[in-house]
Amino acid sequence: MEYLTLANGMQMPILGFGTYLITDAGECTRSVAAAVENGYRLLDTAQIYGNEAAVGEAIRACGMPREELFLITKLWFDSYEPAAARRAIGESLKKLGTDYLDMVLLHWPYGDTYAAWRVLEEFHEQGVIRALGVSNYTPDRLVDLMHFHRVAPVLNQIEVNLWCQRQTERPWQEKLGVAIQAYAPMGRKRPPEYFDDPVLVAMGRKYNKSVRQIMLRFLIQKGVAVIPKSVHPERIRENIQVFDFTLNAEEMSVLTAFDRAEPLIGDPQNPNRVERLLGM
Repeated sequence: MEYLTLANGMQMPILGFGTYLITDAGECTRSVAAAVENGYRLLDTAQIYGNEAAVGEAIRACGMPREELFLITKLWFDSYEPAAARRAIGESLKKLGTDYLDMVLLHWPYGDTYAAWRVLEEFHEQGVIRALGVSNYTPDRLVDLMHFHRVAPVLNQIEVNLWCQRQTERPWQEKLGVAIQAYAPMGRKRPPEYFDDPVLVAMGRKYNKSVRQIMLRFLIQKGVAVIPKSVHPERIRENIQVFDFTLNAEEMSVLTAFDRAEPLIGDPQNPNRVERLLGM
């Protein structure tokens, strides 16, 4: 496993296990347990996923010491008011079966984000949350938040993949000292034709790796943390087997040219997307 050193000095695994859309409790528990068994040490969940209790059950069942796991959850924007935020964090701790969280993120930059951030700062100062971050924040929102904080965010979890590489956003993230963690690092099969792209297939054949492994390795070499998700044991194993090869400079350049510079899924500036999210 490789690690990122966050701005607060914490070491975070560069590859973790995502649980978005794993809504069946039994399937979620089995998948998380399989991930831990195969070497994953970062687990990502969220209140809106509805699976924190299942993740907690997997943590208890797997026998892995809590301190060896890096656990991330996210506060949904209907719980951003102070009383609701404190209650939601308490519920996450209970469901996950832990007395501390390695990181909590504000899930989207909507609603009373500053009220929620002040609550996260309270829990951080109490030692209940070790690090704070955000998700789906654009550089302008990050700059704003960084000017009105006691505890700085150290992570922004956003959509990053071969087709949405965030090349214009990355300099701002680096300037602000905010690491990037990629959700949908393989684009959730959008567009599906890229999984049969001859360039990617040829790279996979060269390294005896799958196209998915090539995609993950590319992001990791760019310094982007990734949280691939799967419920299939063989795919869970495959996704973490990306630390035994290195793409060369020419290959990295070829893959960089795939960038379309537009989110496929998570665009916080798309009013249709925002309207749909706020209605959830």
